[in-house]
Parts: sequence; C-alpha cells; structure tokens
Amino acid sequence: MKDQVDVFRVDERGQRDFFKGEVAVEFALTIVLNGKELVTLLCSPEDLQELAIGYLHSEGLIETKEEIKGVVLDERRGIARIWLKGKKDLAELPFKRVITSGCGRGASFRSALDIEGIKPVESSLSIEPADVLHLTKEFQRCSEVYRATHGVHSASLCDTKQLLIFKEDIGRHNALDKVFGKCLLEGIPTVDRIVITSGRISSEVLLKVARRDVPVVVSLSAPTDQAVGLAHDLRITLIGFARGKKMNVYAGGWRLDTR
Repeated sequence: MKDQVDVFRVDERGQRDFFKGEVAVEFALTIVLNGKELVTLLCSPEDLQELAIGYLHSEGLIETKEEIKGVVLDERRGIARIWLKGKKDLAELPFKRVITSGCGRGASFRSALDIEGIKPVESSLSIEPADVLHLTKEFQRCSEVYRATHGVHSASLCDTKQLLIFKEDIGRHNALDKVFGKCLLEGIPTVDRIVITSGRISSEVLLKVARRDVPVVVSLSAPTDQAVGLAHDLRITLIGFARGKKMNVYAGGWRLDTR
C-alpha cells in the first residue's frame, strides 16, 4: 500500500521543485495470543492475517493450521486475536515485544537452541541457472509498490518456472511471513519449492525457510556469514546477487544444473 505526501527536491543551487511523492504506508499490528499481548509488528497494512499466522509459525509456536482455534482480525485498531488449541505454555515468552520493520531482528530467535529440531532439507530439486534468473526478473516486475516508493521488500514462493505467491511489506521478514502464512492457511506445499527475497538473507531468514523445508533461497541482495553457515548445515541452496545475467552461489551448488 502506498500514499502521497508533499515533497520538494533541492538541487545543488538550492532551487526547489515541489511535487507529490509516493511513500509506503506503515502500520502497527498487535498479535494477541490466547488472550495475552505477544508482539507488535510494524508492517504494511495488507495480508495481516497471513502475516500473523506466518509469524507464529516462524517463531515455532504453531506447525499446522489445525492448531489454530480461532482468529479475529480488527484492522481498524490493528489487532489480531488468535486462539490456539490445547494449553500452550507461553509463560516464558517475553510478551509485549515490538519488532521493527527495519533490517535488524525481524524475528526473535533467542539462542542456538532455536535451531534444535530443524532438520536438514532433503530434496532432489534441480534448477537451471537460466530459470533462476528468469524467476528473479519476473519477481522484480511484480513489485509495483517498490517501483513507486522504493520503500518495501518483496518475497515470493516459486516452482522452477513461475511465481506462485508474491507478497510485499516494509519489513523483509514480514514479507516472507506473509508468504508462509498463506501457505499454512491454504495448504500450499513448500517442499521442492524456491523462495525469492529482495532483502539480505540473515540467519533468521534462513531458519524461516528451513522450517518450511524449502530447498532453495534466492536473494537480489547478499547473505550474512551465519546464513551461509546455516545453509551448509541445513542443506539449503543459497544464492545471492541474482540480478541480470549473473548470481553468486554460496551453498548447495549441487542443485544447480550446469551441464
């Protein structure tokens, strides 16, 4: 979502050019889980239910949509009330957290214990480099709000030939959570699929991908050293700087068909 604001551009001589500038809309979504305020996400005001469910999955609080007893979304007040079946022990969670939209910690992985239970991805998926670059070109064409504002990130779930889901948000983690939230709610499989993201691939992003057994993650930007290490450990093909006619392969190069 975008809005218009009054802006003026100044050149080196101090001359002003007044115009209407398009900016990305920022929104605060508070997730209330089983009656307790869990977190406030600063996000784009679209696909809020998918964002909330995707966030819970990324945090390891749910694995399937069957665990969800009910969801009530109050878009006017920015509140998503979610009830889970059974008695989840939420006492140890630091309630009332605010997760910023920026490039810092988009999710609250707390220690090395967070990767326990995440198994290496087993997949026989193979993809040609030309198909990766074709997908990234299609990905960039989809981002209407980015082209207008340059103020959002994008994420997509793909097969080897086409984009299946595309989401945008002011936060790169939020965009990916929206993709996975839609997958969880609609039963869309992520096995043998590809994730493309516009943002930096950090360890948090890599872990989100691993939780959904996605074997390939592609970024228009760079990975961090921890993301590269996790990609090797979790058998995920990690590709960065996929732009134009080239890309960098940081891990899992065996899935690229370079005959």
